[in-house]
Amino acid sequence: MNFLSVDCISKSFGDKVIFSDITFGIEKGDKTAIIAANGTGKSTLMKILVGKEPADSGTVTFCKDIKIGYLEQLPVFDGYRTIGDLLESGHTEVMRLIRSYEEAVVRHNIDDNLQTARELERLSAEMDAKDAWSYEQRLKQLLTRFEIGDTAQLISSLSGGQIKRLALALVLLDDPDFLILDEPTNHLDIEMVEWLERYLKQSNKTLLMVTHDRYFLDRVCDKIFEMYKGVMYTHNGNYDYFVRKSREREENKRAEAEKAGQLLKHELEWMRSTPQARTGKSKSRIDAFYDLKEKAHIQHDNNRLEFGINMQRLGGKILEMDDVSKSFGENCVLSHFDYVFKRGERIGLIGRNGVGKTSFLNMITGNLKPDSGSVTVGETVVYGYYTQKGIAFDGHKTVLETITDIADYVNYGKNTYTAEQLLSHFMFPYSIHHQPVALLSGGEKRRLYLLTVLVSNPNFLILDEPTNDLDILTLQKLEDFLKDYKGCLLVVSHDRFFMDEVVDQLFVFQGDGNIKGFMGNYSQYKEWQQLKTKEDHREMTGKKKEQPVEKHSTERKKRRTYKEQQEYDRLGIELQELEAEKTELAERLSTLTDYHDIEQAANRMREIDVLLDEKELRWLELDEIG
Repeated sequence: MNFLSVDCISKSFGDKVIFSDITFGIEKGDKTAIIAANGTGKSTLMKILVGKEPADSGTVTFCKDIKIGYLEQLPVFDGYRTIGDLLESGHTEVMRLIRSYEEAVVRHNIDDNLQTARELERLSAEMDAKDAWSYEQRLKQLLTRFEIGDTAQLISSLSGGQIKRLALALVLLDDPDFLILDEPTNHLDIEMVEWLERYLKQSNKTLLMVTHDRYFLDRVCDKIFEMYKGVMYTHNGNYDYFVRKSREREENKRAEAEKAGQLLKHELEWMRSTPQARTGKSKSRIDAFYDLKEKAHIQHDNNRLEFGINMQRLGGKILEMDDVSKSFGENCVLSHFDYVFKRGERIGLIGRNGVGKTSFLNMITGNLKPDSGSVTVGETVVYGYYTQKGIAFDGHKTVLETITDIADYVNYGKNTYTAEQLLSHFMFPYSIHHQPVALLSGGEKRRLYLLTVLVSNPNFLILDEPTNDLDILTLQKLEDFLKDYKGCLLVVSHDRFFMDEVVDQLFVFQGDGNIKGFMGNYSQYKEWQQLKTKEDHREMTGKKKEQPVEKHSTERKKRRTYKEQQEYDRLGIELQELEAEKTELAERLSTLTDYHDIEQAANRMREIDVLLDEKELRWLELDEIG
């Protein structure tokens, strides 16, 4: 059964065609992603599907009686309202029903008669129909999961990341049948992304999303729509399958182009013959020549520049951090840190938001002074620092001028590249090289900023969230560059696939100023962490081996069984108890001084986090059954 049918929709802005005659369908239970380069209309397409923007032509048809949840890439709320106001008004019908039921219960307790009993029975049936019984508990669980604590906060006081998390919590709270998500992992830390990944994978909801997070896409989706040069390709598989098939397609096109090129030489001789020689020749052969010429000159986007960066050689001393500490008030972000950086190191920085990763980078570059200790930079070090905030471009300058202001030519190894070649390699076609920067999209400006950092030939490259707002094709180009980069590399990113591709060791920011080193990439770290957590849990519980996990059907049932209802009720109580214990432990940790007590409390905190994840996902799974 098709949950969504899209038939021949087209969209243009002025003379610019965004897409034309797009057609596809999504069946119940599909978990689908759309992949396309920035500027090809992914977000516009999503808005058309949910009716927030009109198409120029074509039709969009949803299955009747399904609830649709939509997450915008950049959610907008009224900044003068509080989170609590938004929660009350955002789901007015359900909240009004809950309040009416509560009032009816009070009236019936005061005056037990036939009228109040019938009213209570009617509202109870409506609560059943709208699955309102667990609404407030579900709300509490999601707000806790997405780290939204103070509902009295004004929306205007929230960061972009907090607003995105709030919007995502609201979408999931509504328990829709069909989720349409535009970049759902933006501004989420890795732990939260992994929770969302597990939730969507285990859920029986139908899903359509746009995301640049390739691990997220690979593990959640089973179908991919690829928008490429105005054509929609369907890949019935995950991201890994898509990569294989798209490469096969490009190889086939290249082979066709080479074959056409050989044939073109013969036809070119015929076309260059005198008009007399072509008199009476078939017009169809002339038309076929131009078709052949176009096929032979197909431009391929995957030509790889051979980077072997011609940077200033790093000396013996690169960067030394000696007993460095830094705090902001009571928040310690670095405590007595020592490290001597070596040539060619490729280090990834991971940890929850707010633990000090960006502050660490700013201390390395001298933009932030430590409270104590020393940061000594070698004389030959040339930093290239890509920050989350970006830079303010001169909007009147062209795209090409922005690069040539830094360098007209860039030497990489034995090769010299022009600014035009570098722009084209990083997905800026020649047609926009002379376009003012002010006309670029947000994602294109981020890509241009990244290129300005790379062309300065740094020998110590620092990238703070470089993958935000970059499409998958650009990420592949950036990874190509970094794989050949010979200098020191420091990367902060929530993109796990990107981290696995470009780094070979990690600094794990654990909070309270503690940083732990790990030799290996992100996936290797997670494997080690999961194994250690299981072993610690077995030691603490005295279990010798893992208990088999009961498998649950992915088919949606109309009602929970008696046993499932008991489990559901028990989980709700256990989650509340674990949250309360976690809060109490956090308060205790701030007062403890004995090392043994601190270690014991910290171990229990980690165990609680694992239990909360497991029980929360199972509770939400049972809650979906209704």
